[in-house]
Amino acid sequence: MKDWQVAKLDDIADPGALEFTTGKGDWPFRGVVVRWQGEVHAYANVCPHQGHPLNILPDGFFTPDKTRLICTSHGALFDPATGDCTFGPCAGDHMRRLKCRVVEGEVWVTAPASLLDV
Repeated sequence: MKDWQVAKLDDIADPGALEFTTGKGDWPFRGVVVRWQGEVHAYANVCPHQGHPLNILPDGFFTPDKTRLICTSHGALFDPATGDCTFGPCAGDHMRRLKCRVVEGEVWVTAPASLLDV
């Protein structure tokens, strides 16, 4: 695990989400930074149901009403603040939370350098 500067806080709407990758090569780690009600959260960009990324379109993580994160493959819904699945095939499960912090307007996340390091 390593600390990565993944975004500028001002580049993420509230509510909003921004996809990021860490590492290089064929198997970079994919994550998502979520800004929700003034707080910043980070998760692995993996739906617990089938292991797919939540988004199909870049940064397309929220439902149209901006109240839940959505897995666009199977429709699972997640609480943006906790990563808990509240509806769908993985209800009761949760996204993998990553340690994150904001330092001088930069979002830092502790994540692996590769999917092979997970």
